[in-house]
Amino acid sequence: MSDLAQCALYCPSLFACKPAAVFSSHGPRADGRQRDQVDVRPVFVRCGLVSQAKGSAYMEAGDTKWMCCVYGPRETERKDDTDMKCGRLTTDMWFAPFSCPERGSWIQGSQDKDFSLMLHESLQPALCLHKYPRSQIEVNVTVLEHSGSVLAHAVTCASLALADAGIEMYDLVLGCAIRQDGGSYVVDPTYAEENGSGSPSGDNQGRLTVGLLPSLNQVSGLQSDGEMTEETLAPGVRTCIEGCYKIYPVIQQALAKAVRRADPPHHQRADRSCTFLGQYCYKVLLMSNSLTKNIILILHIFYN
Repeated sequence: MSDLAQCALYCPSLFACKPAAVFSSHGPRADGRQRDQVDVRPVFVRCGLVSQAKGSAYMEAGDTKWMCCVYGPRETERKDDTDMKCGRLTTDMWFAPFSCPERGSWIQGSQDKDFSLMLHESLQPALCLHKYPRSQIEVNVTVLEHSGSVLAHAVTCASLALADAGIEMYDLVLGCAIRQDGGSYVVDPTYAEENGSGSPSGDNQGRLTVGLLPSLNQVSGLQSDGEMTEETLAPGVRTCIEGCYKIYPVIQQALAKAVRRADPPHHQRADRSCTFLGQYCYKVLLMSNSLTKNIILILHIFYN
């Protein structure tokens, strides 16, 4: 018996084809959100968690979790790809083996490579790569838990990490996705809603992901799966754009907090300077004569 057959005997769930869950186009959604409305999941964002990276961001949307790290700009590894006038962006999106309901492999698969390419296409229009000639910027996104809309929020997470790294950008990039099922749709679908089977007719079934530059109101990336009519695709893009604007204030607030942590307000810096001067005067006080002691003591009391 081959090794593959023995593995199938001990781990039948890895090779058995499970029936797809039924995606109902009627009634409330499993998490309580509304159908046919721009109802996105609550988002949690934090920047600057990885000290070894130039910039980093952690993001949660429902049960889906991402971590993105940005390295560079630094010298390109391949000299033949060096552009004298423009920098180079490399993206790598990887699913942790424990991220999906069915355990995956440590080796990057075709799905990871496809998502990496889509991530690159969504981020590149927002970067001022002409500011970094003969350099490359690396963006690494790790999906820690996959519970739907993984590409859309990965674009947002990567954009935050680039901003945290201080990379010059025309605008942030926000992502949103919808799942179309006939005449009904859901915004920011979960894993079950993305992979479940739709209506029996099978008409107008698909998924749509949009990357948006919110300040410029321009679409930087669009990815569609399935079969969607033109009458459905155009409203779907507008719905995704509305979803991006819904999470925009949360992203702005998270980025502002990261900037404040990196650069404290002026009065805090002044307080630190006064405290340092007071400590210095107190140390000199121990070594000075009586007249100088009184002067320095007054300065010490004044600055503290």
